[in-house]
Amino acid sequence: MLIGVIADDFTGASDIANTLAKGLPGQGGLRTVQYLGIPVEDAAADVDAGVIALKSRSIAAADAVEQSLSALDWLLRQGCRQIVFKYCSTFDSTPAGNIGQVGEALADALGVKGVVACPAFPGAGRTVYQGHLFVKDKLLNESGLQNHPLNPMTDADIRRWLRQQTRSEVGHVSVDVVRDGPKATATALEAAANAQQTLVIVDAISDNDLVSIGEAVAGHRLITGGSGIAIGLPANFINRGLAKGNSSAGIGVRGPDAILAGSCSGATREQVELHKARHPTMAIDVDSVMEGRTRPGDIAAFLLRHEGQAPLAYSSGAPDAVRALQEKYGREKVAHALDQFFADTARELVRSGVRRLVVAGGETSGAVVSALDLGALAIGPEIDPGVPVLVSDGPEPVALALKSGNFGSPDFFTKALERLVGQ
Repeated sequence: MLIGVIADDFTGASDIANTLAKGLPGQGGLRTVQYLGIPVEDAAADVDAGVIALKSRSIAAADAVEQSLSALDWLLRQGCRQIVFKYCSTFDSTPAGNIGQVGEALADALGVKGVVACPAFPGAGRTVYQGHLFVKDKLLNESGLQNHPLNPMTDADIRRWLRQQTRSEVGHVSVDVVRDGPKATATALEAAANAQQTLVIVDAISDNDLVSIGEAVAGHRLITGGSGIAIGLPANFINRGLAKGNSSAGIGVRGPDAILAGSCSGATREQVELHKARHPTMAIDVDSVMEGRTRPGDIAAFLLRHEGQAPLAYSSGAPDAVRALQEKYGREKVAHALDQFFADTARELVRSGVRRLVVAGGETSGAVVSALDLGALAIGPEIDPGVPVLVSDGPEPVALALKSGNFGSPDFFTKALERLVGQ
């Protein structure tokens, strides 16, 4: 294995797995497998890139560090030459963690400093300029992410935000340096390392910037960022003859379908509203779930009754409604109850024969795939930027699309179900 990725949630893992498998146009990417949690057995010999999906984004920092170091140990045993710590392109974290703590812990374990920290993903509208994170044309803290129910982002200056989570000062490499070329970027990162700066925010406005950064870190043991930071990494190994390049196959599965949406992001709410106009849809009453009046079997029964009609069940709500529920029951209690509810619903669906499943929301996706225990997932073609087709192994494979809340076009749900069929 050449590249090992530690992802802090399941949708983010499939996002960067897609990036590594796709590679650069005309060249292809790496043979990539996504693992749901830390594997017990060694990877297959033909795997170029392994992506370990953790559910560590919103847990206590100490627990996130412990899990990430365990993942690092497994990846190093597979012979990985480069490690990527993947977090959300909107830098989802509180001032108490977990990006800084995990990044520093991995850097300490590998004995490195001057480590890139770049959440940019221009294809999804995330760019970094002068150390500030933008979502399309808005600063992060004015984009709606300030209302995130678990990790509200109230400061777009991610150098300042990250410094609250780290022991050492946080460096910065401007886009002007990046556009001077890979050598200039490498020199700036070396200077940051000499100044004992462990993590360094690196600006990136375009995919070309990310490709240039990728070339600059060809020999680095550790990189951190969103999935965009991996755009240029496969080429480093392909150009050195260590990998052949690979195109994502048109894999998929035929069979009954269902959609579960637990994200409260603006993009997901828009997708839900569009889908409701033409397909069977059920809103999940969170009060009823919390009080035990609505059970997973009720939702599964509705979705199964509408097999073949792209049925959707969702708990997505506007920020004010979400805050009201959190105040009534407690934020963690609501989050845990809904995660478990969606997990139990998905388990019932697959047990009843559903073979194509679309899930919206990082936390929801993590809960669902953990419950299904599908093992390693093959990476198929891209549905929308950052969201590939995923297919489990075994006699009864399941095809999945795991979508971060803010990802996907308005018609994502129907598009995803179609792509999950394969070719």
